[in-house]
Amino acid sequence: MVSVAPIEVSIETFHSLVIERSHKQLVILDISANWCSPCKILEPILTAVTAEYNNGEFALTKLEAEDENMKIAGQFSVRGFPTVIAFIRGEEVGRFHSAQTHDFVRNFIDQNLENF
Repeated sequence: MVSVAPIEVSIETFHSLVIERSHKQLVILDISANWCSPCKILEPILTAVTAEYNNGEFALTKLEAEDENMKIAGQFSVRGFPTVIAFIRGEEVGRFHSAQTHDFVRNFIDQNLENF
């Protein structure tokens, strides 16, 4: 299966790549940290699930929670990594924490696509 690399987001690009984009399509934001073992487990699952959708129904984005980017994690009350947040029309509509299964991630995305 082909994987799809997430769009890298920073504090400078967050508004345009997540908030503004979520008015056009569902945006899935993976907030993770380089040192986080569950993050390393979840990332290939997120990219594999994203590859199953080939028509741009949603955008997978990733924020490394370090330095200035921690302000975004704080803004969304992230308590642990990874935290995955779904955005529609500039608003958070769902989230989950920690590494999850392929089926769980696909169901999370499907549920949020239904609401777009």
